[in-house]
Order: sequence, then structure tokens, then C-alpha cells
Amino acid sequence: MTRRKRSGAARPDRGPSASGARLWTWLMLPGTLWMTGFLLASLVLVATLAFGTTDPLGNPRFGLDFDNITTLADPAYSTVLLRSLGYALLTCAICLAVAYPVAYTIALHGGRFKNALIAAIVVPFFANYLVRMYGWSVVLSDDGPLLRALRAVGIADEDTKILQTGAGVVAGLVYGFIVFMIIPLYAALERMDTSLIEAGRDLYGGPLRTFFFVTVPATRQGAAAGCVLVFLPAMGDFVSAQLMGGPDQIMIGNLIQDKFFQGQNWPLGSALTMLLMAALFLGMLGYLRRTRKDEAEAAR
Repeated sequence: MTRRKRSGAARPDRGPSASGARLWTWLMLPGTLWMTGFLLASLVLVATLAFGTTDPLGNPRFGLDFDNITTLADPAYSTVLLRSLGYALLTCAICLAVAYPVAYTIALHGGRFKNALIAAIVVPFFANYLVRMYGWSVVLSDDGPLLRALRAVGIADEDTKILQTGAGVVAGLVYGFIVFMIIPLYAALERMDTSLIEAGRDLYGGPLRTFFFVTVPATRQGAAAGCVLVFLPAMGDFVSAQLMGGPDQIMIGNLIQDKFFQGQNWPLGSALTMLLMAALFLGMLGYLRRTRKDEAEAAR
């Protein structure tokens, strides 16, 4: 009898929930195969073209030429790559500092207006990215409302500029991708057990001490996810640098665009693309390793 009971307990669940899981798996399969196939095909095409050449008419030719790879060692390219990395990291830091209070207020103090407040943040970002950047460039222009207000209160003078500077590029990146930081932080704060905050206060922790030693550690996975979601597109963005920055503020996305569409040097553009993807892969690998370590610590 005992064996029969144990055998029955180990029997897999064949109820409606298991059938529903299998149905969703089959429904996801075509889209997953479609996306994976095109991703791998494009990666193989770009990787092989990085070792190619161009004919006298500028048409790309596949081959086994390492000139494009050695060209990446030019200090001009490493300078642009480091500038892009610096702008992306600074954008992550500013987005985190701005988005955390917003997500915290909505999640813990939004009450019945939570959904409306999240919709008010997300809906404007459904507008075309290029249109939003053009609008932001008007706000940051020399005669725009922001600089006029700063001049009125004496913070800025007539020579102060935001556009055509690195500050303008970072401002555009922050405006363009901050919603990717707010949403993961909001989700993490919504899932957090608020009794932890009450316990911190019961242990005579002040508001700041409770926030930094209880709330922040409990939501660090949401912050890490937000940083990845902001860093990846910010690193490869070229619209902000083109509209907000000058010729001295170009990012690696601008270089890739120029090689493909203006310079007609697709092999070098492919080599730059592989360099960008390698940098993004290292960032993603660090995030996955950190997430796996946190999950292992939580399971103990």
C-alpha cells in the first residue's frame, strides 16, 4: 500500500495546468524559432563579412582578409568605443538615480492611482523615438525653454550650451531610455515584502538607513535588470549623438551607420558591429552571472 501511495505521489500532474503549459510552449515555438533563425543568420552574415573586402565599385566581397580587424586597433576607433561606453554607463547611473524615487513613490505610495501613473509614464514612449528626440532637441536648444529658464535664474549665461556637447548626448539618452529603468524597478518594488521595511523601522532604523540597508538590497535585481535594459540600447544608439552632439561627440553607432550607408565600407562596418556586440556580450554575461549568484544565495 505504501509503494502505491508513493508511486501515486510521484505521478506527474496531468491536469488542466499541465495541458495549458504545453499549449503555451507550442504557441511560443514558431515565434522563437523565427526570431532565433534570423538572429543567427544575421550574426553569421555580419561575422563573415567582417573578413571581406570591397571591389572598386564599393560592393562587399566575402573573403578571409584581416585588415578590417587590425584597423580596429586604430586609436580613433578605441576612443569612440570608450566614449560610447562612458556615455552608456553615465546614462545608466542617471537613469537609476532619477527612476528609483519615481518607481518607489508609485509602488509604495501610489495607492489606487498606480496603474494610471505607470500609464502616464509609458504611453508617451509609444511615440516614435526619432520624433521624441527632435522634440527634446528643441527643448535643449540655445533658445529653448530650458536654457531660457536657467538664464533667468542666473544659473546659465549666454555662452552656455547643451546641444552639440556631451551633456546633450547623455540628456538625450536618459530621456530616451529612462522608462526601461522605471518599469523593472517598479516591478521589483511591487514584489518586495513591505513587512521588511516595517521590521527595519521596528529595529530603530531611520528612513534613510532602512532604505539603503533594506529596500535597496531587496530590489537590486530589478535595478540590475534596468541597468542592462538601459545600457544595451544606449551603447549602440546613434540618434542622440547625431541630433544632440557635434562631430566630436559621435558614438560607435554613428561610425557603423557611416560605414554602411555613407562610406560604402560594409566589411569595416561589420567589424565595428562585431566589436560592439562583443562589448555588449560581456555586459550581458556579467549580468547573467550576477543574477545566477543571487538566485543561488536566495535558494540557500
